[in-house]
Amino acid sequence: MPDSAQMNIECNTDTTLGKALRINQDLSRYGAFAEIGAGQEVARHFFQAGKASQTIAKTISAYDMIVSDDIYGREANGRYVCESRVLKMLTHEYRLLEERLTSHRGKQSRFFSFANTVATASTGGSKQSHGWMGVRFQKEPGAPHNDIILHVRMLDRYRLQQQEALGILGVNLLNCAFYHSDTAEDFISYLVENLKDGQVVIDVIKFNGPDLKHFDARLMNLELVRKGLAEAILFSPQNEILNVSDAIYGKSLLIQRGTFRPLTITHLDVLQKGLVQSREDIMQSEGKEIPVLPMMEITMQNLQADGHINERDFLDRIETITSLGFHVLISNFTLFYSLKRFIRRYNPHFLALVVAASSLDKLFKEEHYSDLEGGLLEGLGKLLEQKTKLYVYPHKTPMLCMTSKSFFPVPHLRHIYSYFTENKQIVDISGCDEADEYLHSNDVMDLLENGDAKWESLVPPKVRDLIKSKKLFGLK
Repeated sequence: MPDSAQMNIECNTDTTLGKALRINQDLSRYGAFAEIGAGQEVARHFFQAGKASQTIAKTISAYDMIVSDDIYGREANGRYVCESRVLKMLTHEYRLLEERLTSHRGKQSRFFSFANTVATASTGGSKQSHGWMGVRFQKEPGAPHNDIILHVRMLDRYRLQQQEALGILGVNLLNCAFYHSDTAEDFISYLVENLKDGQVVIDVIKFNGPDLKHFDARLMNLELVRKGLAEAILFSPQNEILNVSDAIYGKSLLIQRGTFRPLTITHLDVLQKGLVQSREDIMQSEGKEIPVLPMMEITMQNLQADGHINERDFLDRIETITSLGFHVLISNFTLFYSLKRFIRRYNPHFLALVVAASSLDKLFKEEHYSDLEGGLLEGLGKLLEQKTKLYVYPHKTPMLCMTSKSFFPVPHLRHIYSYFTENKQIVDISGCDEADEYLHSNDVMDLLENGDAKWESLVPPKVRDLIKSKKLFGLK
């Protein structure tokens, strides 16, 4: 590289090449790159920046499946673009570095291995453009290693653009691991620097290792949703971050939306009755039994108060829901049809969304669909089809009991509502005689905040014990 060009890179460390050169000039960093599926897009930046021999011990791109399996072993699921694959790549390449170079330079070098396994595709095909990317690195020579793993979807139209985005993200990941991992603050902002809005979706990020214990993966993934980098994130009952497409693959879904602050005995009854109803509906729509994955969904709108998120409150909700063995989806979807379209990207099977009868009027508010050319009719058409149903749970109070049969939209929408109810796309999952009074989370929180012990009988026993033992939701 000409001296003038080298100087320009050195003077601008905010650029992708500038970051790569900074790492190349850091004589303590030494590692290997393994990239499968989209070319050596990350390693390329380090070669272009100059002085790559000071940083790169090895680069490899095992495109051939037989060659790849021979190096890293075959995945049990037969897939190549998956989390287990990128972890095997990181482990293999890092182990070789230590075996080959520890005696020679282990006292002065901070080793790292970088890996990605990616599938790119031009817009219009059925193939999804996505991949797993990770870095394993030492903070100090001879120290234990740490891992940062993420799942990314590339949204650019053409493969070349997707590859370029992948290269920028990979350099950013290494830059973040080496120079911005002492604190969690601004880590996500540095991770997507120099990427355009709408260029990538990052829907999983994981941290592991002794030097990364200050990163709470739950809060970091929430930040992805808050910044609009992810449409949704999914928590397992073990509080792990899951890749949505992998978690829901081959399953029918039962989703209940709410604030769950905290989860009440009504929420539990809703889900249990929904599970009973779904078994019959799955057989009718699929012609066979398919396992059902129940999950609770919280929208970002339901997490925020005055535009801000109380992180402690968020963690309390996640912990209480997962304690009952449920998955939790945090999403940016205000309207149900957006959630349904997101699910359909990964899953064609039966889907049931559960709502209280008192929420039906919100579903039929025309202003909610003002951004669609077809208005409410288009929105409901996108929501409800042969394999998607809306389950209605009675909203019962001492004065009345609402079901789908007691809801009457404005006159010019009644024929639309009748169409969906008569075709059993909107169905009741319980009658008033089978349901107790409907308990809102707000009802329980009022009692809890006022020190009224009655709240303890209004939540599931596990949730009660967890709230009391850990003083969740501000319990005094």
